[in-house]
Amino acid sequence: MDRRRALTAAGGLAAGALLPLTGPLSATASARGTSPAAAQYTNPVVWQDFADIDVIRVGDTYYASASTMHYSPGAPVLRSYDLVNWEIAGHSVPVLDFGAKYDLNGARGYVRGIWASSLAYRPSNRTFYWLGQIDFARTYVYTATSVEGPWSRLTTINTPYYDAGLLVDTDDTLYVAYGNTTISVAQLSPDGRSQVRTQQVFTTPSSVGTLEGSRFYKINGQYYIFLTRPANGQYILKSSGGPFGPYTMRQVLLDLRGPISGGGVPHQGGLVQTQGGAWYYMAFVDAYPGGRVPVLAPVTWTSDGWPVVQLVNGGWGTSYPTPAVPAPPRQVTPMTGVDTFDGTVLKPRWEWNHNPDNTKWSVGNGLTLRTATVTDDLYWARNTLTHRIQGPTSTATVQLDHSAMRDGDRAGLALLRDSSAWIGLRRDGGTTRVVMVNGLTMDGSWNTTGTGVEVASAALAGNGVWLRASADIRPGAARPGTFSYSTDGTNFTRLGPAFSMGNDWRFFMGYRFALFNHATRALGGAVRVLRFELSTP
Repeated sequence: MDRRRALTAAGGLAAGALLPLTGPLSATASARGTSPAAAQYTNPVVWQDFADIDVIRVGDTYYASASTMHYSPGAPVLRSYDLVNWEIAGHSVPVLDFGAKYDLNGARGYVRGIWASSLAYRPSNRTFYWLGQIDFARTYVYTATSVEGPWSRLTTINTPYYDAGLLVDTDDTLYVAYGNTTISVAQLSPDGRSQVRTQQVFTTPSSVGTLEGSRFYKINGQYYIFLTRPANGQYILKSSGGPFGPYTMRQVLLDLRGPISGGGVPHQGGLVQTQGGAWYYMAFVDAYPGGRVPVLAPVTWTSDGWPVVQLVNGGWGTSYPTPAVPAPPRQVTPMTGVDTFDGTVLKPRWEWNHNPDNTKWSVGNGLTLRTATVTDDLYWARNTLTHRIQGPTSTATVQLDHSAMRDGDRAGLALLRDSSAWIGLRRDGGTTRVVMVNGLTMDGSWNTTGTGVEVASAALAGNGVWLRASADIRPGAARPGTFSYSTDGTNFTRLGPAFSMGNDWRFFMGYRFALFNHATRALGGAVRVLRFELSTP
């Protein structure tokens, strides 16, 4: 299916981009396990929603960027020292300042925003570059000298580089491969601020259909554009005549069996070379209701310079030998565990649903969420804070102080997507109840069609409560989410029926845990989240 047409009609996503890979290419390069030789890694390497992967190596460190749509900050940067264990290091787009809809101000940006984009590193100025188009209108470039930031906007380019792949050539020239079916290459000015030239370089044969999701490489003097056929294939273009072609095409994979039971075909990712010369392909697998999750496979090369994914029993392997890389300098920060919201900033595991009102929240001694919107529709409420769900199953538990809630306020923990449910608190007539609500829904244009129905409730005494949501995000079918609460943090009581999390792909992002507090009458109330824990069985 041509996702661009589907997304233009309904609001959606596309693909990614990448950086040049340097170092020797061996026609017999292969992935070799570390000592001990039996060491293996298991796919998915990250069982969380990180789509449209762009992966690069800078020295002994690997980085990957991913799509985040309407979540803010956008374009998370993952970091690894071995391609297998990853942490979230920061975000390339600090705020979605692309229009009022990203502030939930008179309009909404659901399934727009940060689509497939590109992460690159330029050795000449020791700078990271993020490049991506927004709303088919224009392209933005952000830079930073460290992936943790600060990231700042370098420029805006009026050409929307759809599904762009950024290449820093060996002579330091910046090129961008982009497009859907018709693939073009642009050359940027030396400072990266403007377009010098653009040229169509390839038209996808009708027998293939749609190609998009460009990644752009220079390997052994030849230029490669890595392209996806959504959502079941991967192709590569190769040119010996320079970045503007001519290019020839070869299929990398099509309808390949993936490593996640019930999931889709690995596709739309990037190539990266280890310090020792081995090559890997990091792709994602459609795995709803959880989203699109990264998988890793070794790559070898034919004698005439084409990549070949190494298969296990005719499919993308569930496990492979661990990449042979130097010992990591430290352990990466786990993507699960406890957050007590200490310090002065949110940890990079968190992303807001649209841009927050920064006057209405704070961290330090817990997370304080003051009501920022008067609405009966959670999809319109600002300052809803989201966290990816860990697969295949995981549980989020929050400790909440609700003593500062006001009449009409609604606060709690949601399973958030285009069909949502939550457990939380309703404050009305001076009384606070714990409730389970489902029936929050959107249509295919992401307009609200249901604001929720209370299906269970219980009386609540005191000012503290623990709320819990458990999610099964194994792909292949709708899966259950369940809710419970506690007044002592130890003994939990189930509340309400199981909520069915759908596995349709059109919202693109997977389900998330979400912390929220909004008013239905007047602003002024607040809750304090003292502790958040994401745990797995």
